Amino acid sequence: MQTSFTATQLADPAMATSEKILRTCVHCGFCTATCPTYLLLGDELDSPRGRIYLIKDMLEGGKPATPEVVKHVDRCLSCLSCMTTCPSGVHYMHLVDHARTHIEETYRRPLSDRLLRSVLAFVLPYPNRFRLALLGAKIGGPFRPLVARLPRVGNRLAAMLDLAPALLPNRNPSDRPGTFPADTRAREASALLQGEPMPGRAGRVAILRGCAQSVLRPDFNEAAIRLLTRHGVEVVQAQGEGCCGAITHHMGKADTAHATARRTIDAWIAEMDGAGLDAIVVTASGCGTTIKDYGFMFRDDPAYAAKAARVSAIAKDVTEYMAGLGLMPPIVTSDLVVAYHSACSMQHGQGIRTEPKSLLKTAGFTVKDVPEGHICCGSAGTYNILQPEIAGRLRDRKVANIERMRPDVIATGNIGCATQIGKGTAIPIVHTVELLDWATGGPKPAVLEEAHVLHAAE
Repeated sequence: MQTSFTATQLADPAMATSEKILRTCVHCGFCTATCPTYLLLGDELDSPRGRIYLIKDMLEGGKPATPEVVKHVDRCLSCLSCMTTCPSGVHYMHLVDHARTHIEETYRRPLSDRLLRSVLAFVLPYPNRFRLALLGAKIGGPFRPLVARLPRVGNRLAAMLDLAPALLPNRNPSDRPGTFPADTRAREASALLQGEPMPGRAGRVAILRGCAQSVLRPDFNEAAIRLLTRHGVEVVQAQGEGCCGAITHHMGKADTAHATARRTIDAWIAEMDGAGLDAIVVTASGCGTTIKDYGFMFRDDPAYAAKAARVSAIAKDVTEYMAGLGLMPPIVTSDLVVAYHSACSMQHGQGIRTEPKSLLKTAGFTVKDVPEGHICCGSAGTYNILQPEIAGRLRDRKVANIERMRPDVIATGNIGCATQIGKGTAIPIVHTVELLDWATGGPKPAVLEEAHVLHAAE
């Protein structure tokens, strides 16, 4: 794609990066075949290629964002399926992130939009505030029909109420800074049986505590910590760690996102420079995609460029780390059929496609791929609140594809997907690590107990 940015414009590092991305696009249109919004709406401007034209015109012309640009960029899920499909290597993620920042800086949204976005940015990255908001949603639930009728914002407020859990999990006592020592007994027993040398500690990792996930599904990290320590890994939850910044970053609120990310970077650097870390393990793939991009996000920050790059270099999804470590032989024999839903941030954002499924198969489960697995479920951070109609259609499509397979359980690696899909089906949904933990000696996932899902040993 030809561009005509001025030398003055290209002196801005963000603009220079976007110009390079634009020049890699060859207008081929392969991206339209895998774009969820183009699939549903059939509008060229709701495809990656169409949005690229809009963004190019806006940035190249030095224009403030217009309502049309905002409408179509807002409809983008940032699922990044287009990046997997693109034969030219167009880095759409960085381009649309720049566009969102430009929109935030140059476009004045209607008051209702500004208020809603501000509330989301104020609440979601902070577990205590989020927990309080969910309690409020429980009180407001009976008033949903009235809330839904409010002009402009009613459908989105109703979507927020719909996503709130009927029962809020209790606070997890282990959700605090601290260290979980490696338990080498299981590895030593396994090595003894196989006649191998006695292993010691396998590694030391930090695990992201997270914000929304720690409130909605604390069992995800509990299972991950048990799984890791059982495999001889010492796990630390760093002092001072906060939100990774993903939520506000994808809303175009760059300053807020960078501020929270810096705090988390500092917490991990302190551990790296102290007792050392082999990896930073993440159990929410949406967060993992952002953390792995810290090096790029802070490339022009003299105080944080090197530190952010160090963090990104050792960030790993928990299944990515476990695949490298190797799963011990399963203790529980199961005949459960697992529908594996690969989050967009996992398969497209991080390029992790085979590791979670291979681990589940090694653990003894029958794993099935979901038809149209490359198409987003509609969660996408705050998308299912800000664009509830499109998100709802994508969720229904995803659930129909899953239910067609008649699985016993759904496994995924992202809290957003678990929440979104879970609202559309009665099939229990768990994190991949919950099944791996169970298979190697941990407790049966609570949602399977509640759903009375049986396995061969029962």
